[in-house]
Amino acid sequence: MRRRPLALVCVSASLLSGCGLISQDGGSERHTVTVWLMKDSASQDFLQRFTEDFEKDHPDLDLDIRIQEWTGIGDKVQAALKGDGTDGPDVIEVGNTQVPQYAEGGRLQDLTLESMRDWGIRDWLPGLAEPGQYMSQQFGIPWYAANRVVIYRKDLFEQAGVAEPPRTREEWITATEKLDADGRQGIYLAGQDWYTLSGFIWDEGGELAEQAGDGGTWTGALDSAAALRGMDFYQELQALGDGPVDADEEHPPQGEVFAKGEVAQIVAVPGLAQSIVRENPELKGELGFFPVPGKSAGKPGAVFTGGSDLVVPKNADAREGALAVVDALAGAKWNTDLARTMNYVPNKASLAKAVAGEEGAEAMAAGAAQGRATPGTPRWGAVEAANPIKDYMTKVLTGGDAKSEARRASDRVTELLDVNAR
Repeated sequence: MRRRPLALVCVSASLLSGCGLISQDGGSERHTVTVWLMKDSASQDFLQRFTEDFEKDHPDLDLDIRIQEWTGIGDKVQAALKGDGTDGPDVIEVGNTQVPQYAEGGRLQDLTLESMRDWGIRDWLPGLAEPGQYMSQQFGIPWYAANRVVIYRKDLFEQAGVAEPPRTREEWITATEKLDADGRQGIYLAGQDWYTLSGFIWDEGGELAEQAGDGGTWTGALDSAAALRGMDFYQELQALGDGPVDADEEHPPQGEVFAKGEVAQIVAVPGLAQSIVRENPELKGELGFFPVPGKSAGKPGAVFTGGSDLVVPKNADAREGALAVVDALAGAKWNTDLARTMNYVPNKASLAKAVAGEEGAEAMAAGAAQGRATPGTPRWGAVEAANPIKDYMTKVLTGGDAKSEARRASDRVTELLDVNAR
């Protein structure tokens, strides 16, 4: 561990102002735990409160929280994992689907024992817990989740005679058909919103890719009967608006389209509502939220769960201190505090009550119970970079045969997941 006879305690000089000088009491030495967190994952106020509380409970530890930018973080993390650990991070926040690519090669601490014994692994949200695994071991510890819901215009629902948000796919289609009239778009759904498509595929029992046994090869699965049913529903819903068939939800940004036009619904994270209202203040008080509907009323639809996991590098210089930080950040006290502060979903289903009373977060938490993540292979990043799923969606929405196009896309996914194709 790094030892400092006289320590300067500072939580990200770029984030928090002021560094206090801590003198030793002549007895125990203090140790520094270096933590990399991503920009905007937690507020300045949260980090200040957490640091003060943690250091009070752990008088031998100092936190050095360093805020990182998402741009270029992959290469920076890989470099840190390959280093000797000197002055490197002891805890790193990573995107939940990034864990396998960092765990590959044995560069992360195996936290399976702590997860089962101390951290309540069985209650974690699947969309955070599952991608945190690699080769049946738990390397990523769920921190927070965020997933898509339906953001809707309450005034347009009322005008169309839709009294209640739909709870099933069938009700959703019926309501959207009513809304898609008089110059309005019933829903704005871009043709290449593959995260939303993924939820429909999972609802049908399909997968984006499948693995042959534990540790076996991965193959694309978009051409399965279940996955094709998911694409059928996507096509039916997407047709009830004017979303571009050859672009994703960021081109143009769907929040801007929603703010400017007569759009009744979009599928997005609840936080987007804030920028929509900033763009069009007249919509203040008119926006509502509901979980993406599922096939039956008692179960919301499956959704892609985004968010972050916490990992501990194998070369961590302060392993015990790192485990203490993970224990605190992922524990009930600070996890629920973070969820309330940032409008996130807590890492456990049993903590969902922490966001009760906030409509968008409640809808998100309900959907998170059915959350999933992308296939747990280190090669999935290559699929997202080339993204044959987007091309497949556009071809189907422009009249292509779904089965043949799905087979072609699945073959391309298989090629990209080939570990020998590096």
